[in-house]
Amino acid sequence: QVQLVESGGGLVQAGGSLRLSCAASGRTFSNYNMGWFRQAPGKEREFVAVISKSGSSTDYKESVKGRFTISRDNAKNMVYLQMNSLTFEDTAVYSCAASRPYYGSMRDNYNYWGQGTQVTVSS
Repeated sequence: QVQLVESGGGLVQAGGSLRLSCAASGRTFSNYNMGWFRQAPGKEREFVAVISKSGSSTDYKESVKGRFTISRDNAKNMVYLQMNSLTFEDTAVYSCAASRPYYGSMRDNYNYWGQGTQVTVSS
């Protein structure tokens, strides 16, 4: 089992920045690819970013490329999502997820999920 706890969400004005954190516990963190997903009201949960076990590979949803950066610190069992130039469309509950075998954007392939943290961008 892997336990994931997100933090860092909040209310921010359009154009602002937030840094989300996800703390992992339970199993060897460096054995897991880590993803960030988000779910806006009335919409399905969607992929935002993923980082490989070592941190050497990353991938992003097209609309966040150049604005969001995913990173991890395996020594601290942490994964981060730095979000810059936020827009109203980024408003959602953001969740981190873990998968040992899978690296990609398909949410059903992730085994472990956090509870999520709310990000609200005011226009």
